[in-house]
Parts: sequence; structure tokens; C-alpha cells
Amino acid sequence: MNLTPLQQFQKSQCLDPDNDFGPLTIKAMRFHFQLTIQQTANFAGQCAHESNYFQRQFENLNYSYERLLQIFSYDFDTDRNRILSDAEKQVARILARKPEQIANFVYANQNGNGDEASGDGWLFRGRGPLQLTGRRNYQLFADAMGDQEIMCNPDLVVTKYYFESAMWYFDNNHLWNLAKKTDLASIKQLTKRINGGYHGLDDRIEKTQKFEGWLRAA
Repeated sequence: MNLTPLQQFQKSQCLDPDNDFGPLTIKAMRFHFQLTIQQTANFAGQCAHESNYFQRQFENLNYSYERLLQIFSYDFDTDRNRILSDAEKQVARILARKPEQIANFVYANQNGNGDEASGDGWLFRGRGPLQLTGRRNYQLFADAMGDQEIMCNPDLVVTKYYFESAMWYFDNNHLWNLAKKTDLASIKQLTKRINGGYHGLDDRIEKTQKFEGWLRAA
């Protein structure tokens, strides 16, 4: 049976690989990555929210027509007039529920990706707790890990570097200074930088504070 990334981490830390993110696992995370209590709580709180408690490994791109227009309206607005024509909407209808085609369309020619035909959108779709996305970011991450195999086998972000990809995201986006405290202002700032807004803020606060309690418990 294949282990999930969480189970792999637990096993590497000599813990029961029960796939449950609990006090023992977060304490092991703190010492493994050499973080402070506050940094660990913030890191785990944000990642746990984004990844459904570290169970989500890949970006879910199986969108309906309606959801496509909600999330990617800019990408379908090819003439950039801020109004989706019937022809532009028809493209969304054709792509609906086709994850690979959706990724190649909406992620084409951005973040280091090639055009739609290149397949980069799907190849370098979101992976890991914080959804490493785009050829440019994969290359930067591969350089940071000293492992260029990532570029021809991006699934390594899930199978080998799951938590490391989220650590790199914090490093690359200079988020550790915002993670020094677990007060509301700090959590809001982190949420804004990671999410682009405040989606799920209450859940992020709840998780961060709960995790800090676990870390401080004897």
C-alpha cells in the first residue's frame, strides 16, 4: 500500500504512520525543520487549511462550467474587455470537467509555462500543501533542492518533497517574519500573502491556535 506524504513523514520520524496530523506529528515537524513554536503553528495552520489536513496532494482542476467562469473568468476573457462573449463562454463549456485541458488553457504562457499545446499547465499544476505551480516555480524549487529530476518528474513534489515544497514557499516569499507571532494580525497577514484574500480565515486561526497549544503542552 502506498503511503501518503503525511504517513511518509510520520514514518521518517519514527512515529505511527496513522495519517492523522496530531500533537506528536507537529512536534516532530517543529524539530525536523528547526522552527520556533510560533513558526510551526503558523506554518502548519496555513498548510493544514490549504491541504485539508495534508490529505490533498494535487490541485483539483475538475471544475464545472459555472465554477470555471467564477475562478478563471480573466483567462476566458481573451479580448480583455471584461465581458465574456458567447464564444468565450463556449470555450469554458468545452473544457468543463476536463482537468488536463483546463490546466493547459488557464496556465498557458504564464509563470514560465509554454503555450497551451506545450502541456506545461498540466505538467506543472499545483502540488504540495501550498500548491507549487508553474514551470518557473518548479525550476526555482528544483534548484533549491539541488534535484533537477523534479523538472522531468514533477510528482516528486508529492512523493519526496511534500512538506519541503511548503517550506520553500515560506522561504521564497519571505513569510517567516510574519510567522513570529500567532496573534490575529499575524495570521491575517499570512493568510493575505498565501491566499490573496482572507478565505477560510476563521479556520486558519482555529488551527494555528490549536497547534500552538499542542506544541506548548508538556
